[in-house]
Amino acid sequence: MAEIVVRNLRKDFGSFTAVQSSSFRVADGEFFMLLGPSGCGKTTTLRMIAGLELPTSGEVWIDGEEVGRRPASQRDIAFVFQMFALYPHMNVRRNISYPLVSQGMPRAQVAERVTEVARILGIEGLLDRPVGGLSGGDRQRVALARAIVRNPKCFLMDEPLGALDAEFRERMAEELRALHDRMGATTVYVTHDQLEAMQMGDKIVVMNHGVIEQFGPPQDIYDKPATLFVAGFIGSPPMNFLPFRARLAAGATAVTLHHQTVPVPALRVPFDGEAVLGVRPEHVRLSADAPLRARVLASEYLGTTQIVTLQTRDGIVKARLPAAQRVRADESVGLTFDPATITLFDAATGRALRSALNEGVLAHG
Repeated sequence: MAEIVVRNLRKDFGSFTAVQSSSFRVADGEFFMLLGPSGCGKTTTLRMIAGLELPTSGEVWIDGEEVGRRPASQRDIAFVFQMFALYPHMNVRRNISYPLVSQGMPRAQVAERVTEVARILGIEGLLDRPVGGLSGGDRQRVALARAIVRNPKCFLMDEPLGALDAEFRERMAEELRALHDRMGATTVYVTHDQLEAMQMGDKIVVMNHGVIEQFGPPQDIYDKPATLFVAGFIGSPPMNFLPFRARLAAGATAVTLHHQTVPVPALRVPFDGEAVLGVRPEHVRLSADAPLRARVLASEYLGTTQIVTLQTRDGIVKARLPAAQRVRADESVGLTFDPATITLFDAATGRALRSALNEGVLAHG
């Protein structure tokens, strides 16, 4: 397997810039996620790594070699698509063996390799069946087997679970991660599903409008969002946002929302302007005598927890609370936030303000 390094990668389609100056490193053996909404540039980035698109500028390095201008056939990668891309006139065995047969590998060696890969993916009993009669999950396993059988330097996957229903998606996500852990394969995986990215990835790049908003481990992406976009895109429900106007000195440990003081992590630098306080729903608590007031609008029961929607003077806040906690519509309640979990943002730039919470995280973005 191999390390992948992307440096200042850019892709223009006429006057439209799909990817802007992207740089990141995928360590050898890492499961790396490219995450973002439709049209953010993640698939274009993956296709440039694969050699299916040539970059307008920038470099792609695989296993210590710059391959940005090489065709896909010279990069020793395997690409797994969302729509399986299987040969319908071939059975499962021939679909899996096709890359090896095309390379002229001896028949006995091909048979041995196909049997080994089929065993890894649990599809030995399907080898002589036509692909047309397989379920979506089995067809995706066949597509994965055809990629794995070549033993490439790295795997590139473009929403490979996107065509599966929810039950199969969850099962296949677990299988893919387990397969990666067994093989130690360097993998770059594109998805728009934040839960899939958080569940499977060692590192995540979050993209928006062709720009990398943040790069880091899933826990940092969730706990220490570098931008308002990341904070709103990651999490279900997403982070709550409360706007306010502030003039804060370096070292400030509190902000004021409608004359109510809210403790926050100490700022590293001064700030003067429009700001946003961000807090995750699970870090919102109700307290009868807290000075920050809200009115209960609704409660959504989720089994062990409930999502309570609250109206404050600064906007809507959602709280994730124990299901047993009693709340009533139109009830007036007080709100408290865990100060260590709050992120402050510059409303003008959308960037997180440097604090003890996020110091060092912005360097990943």
